[in-house]
Amino acid sequence: MKTSIRPLALATALSIGSLAAVITPAQAEVTGNIGLFSQYVLRGITNAPENDNVAIQGGVDWAAPMGFYLGYWGSNLGYGNPDSDVKGFENDFYGGWGGSTDLLSWDIGATYYYYLNISDFNAFEPYGYIGVGPATFGFKYLAEDVAWGNSGDTYWTLDASGDIGAGFTLSGLIGYYSYDKNGEFIPEVPEAKGSAFRHFDLTLSHPIGNTGADANFTYIFGGEDRFGVDQKNQIVFSVTYGFDIYNPK
Repeated sequence: MKTSIRPLALATALSIGSLAAVITPAQAEVTGNIGLFSQYVLRGITNAPENDNVAIQGGVDWAAPMGFYLGYWGSNLGYGNPDSDVKGFENDFYGGWGGSTDLLSWDIGATYYYYLNISDFNAFEPYGYIGVGPATFGFKYLAEDVAWGNSGDTYWTLDASGDIGAGFTLSGLIGYYSYDKNGEFIPEVPEAKGSAFRHFDLTLSHPIGNTGADANFTYIFGGEDRFGVDQKNQIVFSVTYGFDIYNPK
């Protein structure tokens, strides 16, 4: 029997949030988020999205006063194991430490990806970010061989956002990959790339009245995958909503 995605995501968020509220210092806070996306495109791979139908995504974050944080995020997927009709579900568990000054911001941590109904996808990925003003440079380093990447694959990003007036926010993100060409699941082939431009996303966002939700329009300019295959340009629409679960203020 298929599990309903929305109750699963909300139940997980609420259970983690309840636990965090018990063990959290008085000044810490717990927040949640949920979103509805026309597609789930991961890191610019538009030719084979994680879900080419509507994706429901959501998570919960616990943040301590000194910059330490823990979080969970999940999404339904459009595929699963080849021998099963049950679709997969992505679970991301992450934690780290971040901070900021008037000029700089930083974040270092790691994510563990755990997939339901999909084999050889679970992975550990450390990451780091440093920001100057509105721009942030970051990386994610895949630490083990999995079906979707090789140990040593590194995803580099540069993003920035700003208010353009009338309540609109415009943000851009450039994604670039450097690849390890030979792994347990993805062996080296002649067309394999050592590195390649992956994608460029432009996102326009605007609040939906006083609901607390945002409407988002993203145009993805496709680059290349690890085998040099050009990715098509793609439009993704989404509605996202962030909310407090526990806020001491």
